[in-house]
Amino acid sequence: MSHWLDGVPVFAERTDEVEARLYNLWRRARLHLELPLRLPLPELTGMVMLLDERGWVCVDERLNDVPVLAWIEFEDRHRDALHLPVRCRLNYYHYAASKIRAEALAELEAVLDAAVREAVAKGR
Repeated sequence: MSHWLDGVPVFAERTDEVEARLYNLWRRARLHLELPLRLPLPELTGMVMLLDERGWVCVDERLNDVPVLAWIEFEDRHRDALHLPVRCRLNYYHYAASKIRAEALAELEAVLDAAVREAVAKGR
């Protein structure tokens, strides 16, 4: 994860929560898909989500993969309630990144779900 964010200044840093459904899907993806993973976000032209073992980075591939948003430092230690949201740190790398936050997460869920389903169907 760090190599995607090395040397990129953070515009703003916030505490965020990721819905349990998406977080659990990411955990399943880690079992069935090879990471790091690069997933285009079809409804957000030029945006791609990069996933690895530690977090998610939304980048603009039209600008040489410059980070726009990053969900990192998930607080999942001793997690015993799989239905509750997971807290994390959300870094903003662009002043207008908050406008795409919700749609980026929705797109991530859709494309990640499809990728996991395909991998499971192929027996991975």
